[in-house]
Amino acid sequence: MADPQQHPAPYVQWFRNSAPYINAHRGRTFVVHFGGEAIESGAFATLIHDFTLLDSLGIRLVLVHGARPQIDARLAAAGLDATFSEGVRVTSAQALGRVVEANAAARVRVETLLSMGLPNSPMAGAKIRVSSGNFLVARPLGVRRGIDFGHSGELRRVDTEAIRSHLDQGSIVLISPIGYSPTGEVFNLHAEEVAREVAVQLNAAKLVHLCEETPIADASQSPLRELTVDEAEALLERRRSAPREASGTRLIAGAVRACRNGVKRVHLLDRGTDGALLLELFTRDGVGAMVSADAYDATRRATLADIGGVLELIAPLQAEGWLAERSRENLESEMDRYVVVERDGAIIGCAALFTYPESDMAELACLAVDASYRNAGRGDVLLEAIEREARDTGASRLFALTTRASHWFKERGFRDGRVEELPPPRRHAYDPTRRSKVMFKSLTGNRDADVRSTAAPAPVS
Repeated sequence: MADPQQHPAPYVQWFRNSAPYINAHRGRTFVVHFGGEAIESGAFATLIHDFTLLDSLGIRLVLVHGARPQIDARLAAAGLDATFSEGVRVTSAQALGRVVEANAAARVRVETLLSMGLPNSPMAGAKIRVSSGNFLVARPLGVRRGIDFGHSGELRRVDTEAIRSHLDQGSIVLISPIGYSPTGEVFNLHAEEVAREVAVQLNAAKLVHLCEETPIADASQSPLRELTVDEAEALLERRRSAPREASGTRLIAGAVRACRNGVKRVHLLDRGTDGALLLELFTRDGVGAMVSADAYDATRRATLADIGGVLELIAPLQAEGWLAERSRENLESEMDRYVVVERDGAIIGCAALFTYPESDMAELACLAVDASYRNAGRGDVLLEAIEREARDTGASRLFALTTRASHWFKERGFRDGRVEELPPPRRHAYDPTRRSKVMFKSLTGNRDADVRSTAAPAPVS
């Protein structure tokens, strides 16, 4: 971002746009996982500054770090091999001491950076308390497919009461992937799995993975940005038949398990993107991939609380003359006729239905989609919602008045009509100065015959 003193407008706008997310995230518990590669990175201090910022904004933060490269380095120095089976480290009795040392060194490194408060730095004036401890109860993985995993373990229980106590006191909780058994044994745990189970047992609002892998993509290598749990499971099913495991498969599977067990959203971010954590959490579209327990976009009946959002959506379209003028008072009296598309608390699409029972017709009006979200089928979603509702009222024909979207409507089964075909009340209210085209569609034919595309609809009067 440009120097805010030289170019204040972008900075001010970004900060204002972040305000809803700051308010929404305050008091929520986020679990953030990062690997040992991040700790060794030259950019790790910047990431620590971002953690500090989240803490200062009132987010209850749990950090789970990995230590794979640190463990590998210590094993190599001791002349011991790093052995893995199915992506899980085999931890021998000889290797266990190096695993504990590496995790302790990684933890101290994170604590040290979180404790710095240097002047003229993002940490200036920060008073960060960091808490760590024996929060994880573990058990051995045992022998699987003939492989004895030794001191590698799996999580049995998380001491959520202790973690919540530290969070309530305003501390950042730092967790190393080391677990302990009631008999005093120590086990090496998988950091990603620890982060997931901690998030589930804390009922965290978000689980964030700062990934070293290539961000997840579809078969054509296009980045995947948003997936519901059902969509993620379908993607995993397709990948099971692939000749080799695609990048991010393990993370997607873990995200599905987390969402199925109470975590609302799991974010997969490229750790190498500067500010990825802030961009993901404080902008509407983020920069990573997200698996959510429910659809990120929600199409629903509008309420009076949506008036401000609808006005903000249609104001620039009205200024351009694409939509007929609608005042706040007008919307207040007609908001029960509207359907909206809501995305993370913001109204990004709307449409209204007006019925004329005496003419057996209904009108689709004020169909609008935010310019940033066109070409993604949201206009179709709104049209289908309005068509369903019109059919439920008994209307046999749907009409719309438009100055710019006639081709979009024709692709969806509408035909050109005449003003004289409109119901009398609507015909008398027709504004000839706008020269809107009248489009009709039968609601009694085969709905499956309509042509569909993702082309963006121009606004409808």
